[in-house]
Amino acid sequence: MALPVVLVHGWGGSFELTWQQTGFTELLRDAGREVIGIDLLGHGTAPKPHEPEAYADLTTRIVDALPEGQVDAIGFSLGAMTLLRLATVQPERFRKLVLAGIGRNVIEPDEENAKKIIAAVEGTAPDSDTGALVFAQYARQPGNDAHALAAIMRRRRRDFTDAEFANVTCPTLIVIGDNDFAGPGEPLAEKLPNATVRTLKRTDHFATPESFAFIDAALAYIDAVPA
Repeated sequence: MALPVVLVHGWGGSFELTWQQTGFTELLRDAGREVIGIDLLGHGTAPKPHEPEAYADLTTRIVDALPEGQVDAIGFSLGAMTLLRLATVQPERFRKLVLAGIGRNVIEPDEENAKKIIAAVEGTAPDSDTGALVFAQYARQPGNDAHALAAIMRRRRRDFTDAEFANVTCPTLIVIGDNDFAGPGEPLAEKLPNATVRTLKRTDHFATPESFAFIDAALAYIDAVPA
């Protein structure tokens, strides 16, 4: 029997915005796969606390939604990082992982960029900082709570260790655009025991979930369509 597929969105997104509106969920269901949609804390239908300490462990809502046995899982950006974090402590829960929109940024976190994004979300960034202002636009989409999203950015983060990376033994596909600020994907793939990279041409960070190349690669990797 085909395994369920867990879908986890990125910062400022939701299960509905990232996966349902793009038709991704229907493609999985057409392939006979059960879909488990996650709204991370601070997003979508989940509670939206304004205290950074509330977001210390974003994996909780995924753990609570997991069925018994293994799953395949696909995550984008913050969702991909959260799945990766969970896979370091519970690798046996995953048959295959698809991690989109992350790469070098997991190995070399950019704290200065995070500060710029917080400033943009809170309305204090200069108009010249167009990159950060894109995040502010996402934070102000209908249904979002900008204060909650800023709190997520302010949470205390813990770097991954090499020992944690070594625990992620399941086959893992890293998908990242060649114009994605989070890339390239190879520095992360080199840390994982069983990872490959698919680089999307002429694709930036925000375009990745809607990219046909991403959708095709993700579905093929988890055996939802012929490779």
